Amino acid sequence: MTHFGQSNDWTGFELGITEEEYSVFNELIVRQKHYNGWFTEEMVRKSLRSLGVLLTENQLENWTAEYGYNVESKTVAVIMAGNIPLVGFHDFLSVLMSGNKILAKLSSDDKYLLPALADFLFVFEPELKDRITFSEGKISDFDAVIATGSDSSSAYFEQYFSSYPHIFRSNRTSIAILDGSESKKDVELLAEDIFNYFGRGCRNVSHLLLPRTYDINKVFEGLVVMGDVVHNKKYGNNYDYNKAVHLLNQEQLLDNNFVLLKESAELFSPLGMLYYHFYDSESDILDYLEENKEQLQCIVGDGRIPFGKAQQPSLSDYADGVDTLKWLNQLK
Repeated sequence: MTHFGQSNDWTGFELGITEEEYSVFNELIVRQKHYNGWFTEEMVRKSLRSLGVLLTENQLENWTAEYGYNVESKTVAVIMAGNIPLVGFHDFLSVLMSGNKILAKLSSDDKYLLPALADFLFVFEPELKDRITFSEGKISDFDAVIATGSDSSSAYFEQYFSSYPHIFRSNRTSIAILDGSESKKDVELLAEDIFNYFGRGCRNVSHLLLPRTYDINKVFEGLVVMGDVVHNKKYGNNYDYNKAVHLLNQEQLLDNNFVLLKESAELFSPLGMLYYHFYDSESDILDYLEENKEQLQCIVGDGRIPFGKAQQPSLSDYADGVDTLKWLNQLK
């Protein structure tokens, strides 16, 4: 059966929605790039596919098995980011699966997809209409808060919501650790970890740790598979800007016409750039991980998250390592 994450035509409507309902949602997917230039059709479908893989009865039951269910539900305000399509879906799902009500404050960058998915939920579970509210404006009448944003928005969250039970999330990023044994295919998969969603997610790799003797050309060769990202106007503008700034400052760069590689110990690289630095021993790696542990979301590499899987979290892979479902079930 074809799914929304795929672009080929629908071959049946066993899910219970009509052909018209499917067509309307399909058109919404295509239209997202007009509302947000980062939300290309390919990236929106990629997000839908990754979510669809998780939403099976077996996985949902296993995920929630050890938790209770709030009979006296609370209203949880969820302030959502808009950096990648449907980035707030896991919080949305967690609130509902815990038996609570959600008041979702949508990002202006991603305000259409989640309400459209909720409309499909209402087809199968009409009672959920009383437990789901969407808002783009000021929110009120809630019992707890989950807020995701930038480092600069953290002060806002603290000022307005710290008196409520809360989970506040700010900027994080991900790294990859290479040991020199990687195949070309491994590096090509790493390219997906770097460039999926144009590198705008906290699970996107923005920094590489490489053994001192590593040939950086191996990275260049493997990343080429994602070279088309530069044709996105927004990404291309970031790449051009960073290239111009660094050339004016006469800083050393490696350039393959769609991403700039710079040797730096800094964790967060700008869009259109990828930082890397070399290590001499396992202790160097452990020291770096310890130093940056509060800002790391994922670690990709042998024995860690497999190459190509950074943007495919399981239901129990919680942002910032905070068990959202457990927290929601303990709300009183």
